Amino acid sequence: MSERALRLYAGPAARAHIARHGLLPQHIGALAGAAGGPKGLILGPLDRFIFGHWLADSTHPVHLLGASIGAWRMATACLPQCVAAFVRLEHEYIHQDYEVPPGKKRPTPDHISERFSAGLREFYQGRVADVLNHPRRHLHIITSRGRHVLARETPLRMPVGYLGAFITNTVNRRAMGAWLERVVFSAQHTPPPFPLTDYRSRHIELTAANFADALQASCSIPFVLRSVRDIDGAPPGAYWDGGLTDYHLHLNYARMPQGADGQQSLVLYPHFQKSVVPGWLDKALKWRHRASPALANVLVLAPDPAWVATLPGAKLPDRQDFTRFGNDLAGRVKAWSAATAASKQLADEFADWLARPDLGRVETL
Repeated sequence: MSERALRLYAGPAARAHIARHGLLPQHIGALAGAAGGPKGLILGPLDRFIFGHWLADSTHPVHLLGASIGAWRMATACLPQCVAAFVRLEHEYIHQDYEVPPGKKRPTPDHISERFSAGLREFYQGRVADVLNHPRRHLHIITSRGRHVLARETPLRMPVGYLGAFITNTVNRRAMGAWLERVVFSAQHTPPPFPLTDYRSRHIELTAANFADALQASCSIPFVLRSVRDIDGAPPGAYWDGGLTDYHLHLNYARMPQGADGQQSLVLYPHFQKSVVPGWLDKALKWRHRASPALANVLVLAPDPAWVATLPGAKLPDRQDFTRFGNDLAGRVKAWSAATAASKQLADEFADWLARPDLGRVETL
């Protein structure tokens, strides 16, 4: 392990806090889980260490916010024996496989949605109450609800609606709310601990009746999976991937209330890169990748790009691997398994840093 894997990036308030107090479990008020598909696999060892060990004995409430695979990770953190659950999540995600129709390059959205829905329901079968009623971890699942043209999923409405959303978002992110609304499903009658005034938003109670649909919707990439319609307890319409409105959850964390110790609560963010990109349609808009005052109290844990270059293919696992490997399931499983095994170094380095916090390793977010 000669090459350092982990880099730490902190907003100014988080850095000042660490300089005075170090970093203890009780300092954390929230954790965020980004969308990003297979990229999230490399965060498995960090998740197992953070939730299964470092935060395991904490007694204060912590809010867990996630979109897409980040929502799946955060929901898994609310399960009893979450370390074993994270191991299962990693295995099932790596080994997922879909049938490609003859003459086609990719599976149909109907097929992927059916398989994915069955897998999610089996994963949480008999355990939804544990997720919703965790005594200290409050789950928030972020979805994107289509409005107007995108309120229904049809072959004509989809391309027109998403082209409109793309053009509108390029001009003004808030104006994209005319096409896509952020809908946050929250457990235990507990909304997120900061205002959601940056973008058109709606808050819905997360219940046993809508848990599976909300989680699947948060993972439903347009044109890849079908939308989830008419979720129980929520406004009617088509619900898609939470990453559309909140790709990396660039939210107003700086407005969180103080913790029990009178200090501002920090947000711990295991991430696969330094930048916290607001929405999926902002990926190409580099000027929106900069940190903002909203991230002042955030500590991002991310892999060093030089370490990423040592992984199979010199990159993180990504969604293009499904096409790149095609029918070579064994090849994809081998590459993704090697990447996730190597990412244990991220967790080991974070554990070492917590034991001996070195402010010199904390870079500016």
